[in-house]
Amino acid sequence: MLIKTKAIVLSKLRYRDNDLIVKCFTSHKGVVSYLLRGVLNRKKGHSKVAYFQLLSQLQIEENYRENQSLQTIKDLRLDYSFTSLHTNVLKSAITMFLAEVLASVLREEEENLSLYNYIETTFRWLDTKDDFSNFHLLFLLKLTKHLGFYPDTTDVNHMYFNLNSGSFESKKQDLYSISGENLTVLKALLGTNFDELDNVKLNSKQRLSFLTMLLLYFELHLGSFKKPKSLQIFNQVFK
Repeated sequence: MLIKTKAIVLSKLRYRDNDLIVKCFTSHKGVVSYLLRGVLNRKKGHSKVAYFQLLSQLQIEENYRENQSLQTIKDLRLDYSFTSLHTNVLKSAITMFLAEVLASVLREEEENLSLYNYIETTFRWLDTKDDFSNFHLLFLLKLTKHLGFYPDTTDVNHMYFNLNSGSFESKKQDLYSISGENLTVLKALLGTNFDELDNVKLNSKQRLSFLTMLLLYFELHLGSFKKPKSLQIFNQVFK
């Protein structure tokens, strides 16, 4: 059955000599993996391997087969042409890091248009901006809303936030209760949208501390989540 869908590239893996396995987050069926036969064979002269950069946004026509783990693509084209996401060194580092996070946390093989639209629009936003140093922090924080563990802001004025319960508290409960600068940053980002990110002023040390806290938050709420392998490179780029 031929199906047309939009798709965002999450990861790619070389398979045999000239094939690729590409994992995508699609608008029609969530996470789908595709087998691209011969796409690395330069002799064929029609390779579209460049289309499959991390977080590329595509229009795909796939040959969908029920109960098949690897689908095939009949035709594809770019849905959006990024101008800086893959050429700017800092944006490229963000892309690599967040693509790895998304590949880890997105598992469902079912339609989720709200999440698809979130990823699509935020990276188009990033592509056009010059000031984006806090983008990854807000992206991950707002991603938790789609994953089901966005912080409960009922008692947002309290002095602690518990990473384990995802709620604000009046007193320190355990080692997962955070306060200080990370709490201040959390409260600032909770009330911020992407167009207001310029108003949140952080230095590299504060960003690193808050990112470390966010990744722990993901680990506590997603049992299978592991710190991205690209984290060390990412932190070096953003020192």
